[in-house]
Amino acid sequence: MTIAVLPGDGIGVEVTAAALRVLRAVRADLDYAHGDVGGAAIERHGSALPAETLALCRRSAAMLFGAVGDPRYDAPGSPRPESAILGLRKEFDLFANIRPVKQIPGLEDASSLRPELLRDLDLVVVRETTSGLYFGQPKKQFSDDGVEAAVDTMIYRRPEIERIARVAFELARERRRRVTSVDKQNVLETSRLWRRVVVAVHEEYHEVELEHMLVDTAAMQLMRDPQRFDVILTENTFGDILSDEAAMLTGSLGNLPSATFGAAQRADGRFGLYEPISGTAPDIAGKGIANPIAAILSAALLCRHSLCDEDAAARIENAVAKTIASGARTRDLARDGAPSLGTEAFTDRVMGAL
Repeated sequence: MTIAVLPGDGIGVEVTAAALRVLRAVRADLDYAHGDVGGAAIERHGSALPAETLALCRRSAAMLFGAVGDPRYDAPGSPRPESAILGLRKEFDLFANIRPVKQIPGLEDASSLRPELLRDLDLVVVRETTSGLYFGQPKKQFSDDGVEAAVDTMIYRRPEIERIARVAFELARERRRRVTSVDKQNVLETSRLWRRVVVAVHEEYHEVELEHMLVDTAAMQLMRDPQRFDVILTENTFGDILSDEAAMLTGSLGNLPSATFGAAQRADGRFGLYEPISGTAPDIAGKGIANPIAAILSAALLCRHSLCDEDAAARIENAVAKTIASGARTRDLARDGAPSLGTEAFTDRVMGAL
């Protein structure tokens, strides 16, 4: 069984290497094959998502992804490294991004919120990832009577909303049976359609409680009362923003893993893409100080969902928890003046805990 390892750019290379060390320790029986994506792929192949990488992903059981993005390609007209992740989502119809947000015991003081607001924090953001503003057309920059202008198109179709809503309701059935659907129906036509469709799908899940919340209110409630949430369901752009905000409840963007699935499912597990949500962080790339927790926990999700190996997933998660409990911290998690570990040293501690 092959796992496609796609480190990408910036700290994606460093944290993916850490996750791969841990994954190899619990599943040495797998074939781990590397592929180029993002800015690194543009430099080597002229494309952010080369044909060779796509071929690797097609024959793999899952994808362990780092991050893509490079300031060298920020100029207008430059190829975009980010097209790699968007391309993978489209190619494999990976429409459902699952981002679990759980408080890691010992990191209560790493968040900017009071510890009592975070006690027993356990929510999941379910984000639609193949439509909306990121994929709608037209999408372009142009001149409007000599004035620079740009347009992005947000579009949603009923089937796209129905299938992501079912993912959220099915997940809620296994948890605390509450879904908060986030939209902006007081302004956006796409949100009015979103709310109507979510209400219709909810008729199939009477045992699950459904509430609707405007995105600005949801952002405020995440800071005011995060424990009120169970499953947050939302479209592409809102989900991108809210899940980053939710990550900071745990103390750092570097703590939050994610899994993205499509409709396809093998008999022995789900094909998916697993990645930390932290991005490439070019300001610290190459310094060896990036937080690898999210990447390592993404490897745990890969074990659980694509390998159907709950034992390996639990071993990884327990090793991270023990490492934190022992007092180990990366720089982003350490309090002012407290000692911290680099990426490799922190991973060494996780390996020891295994």
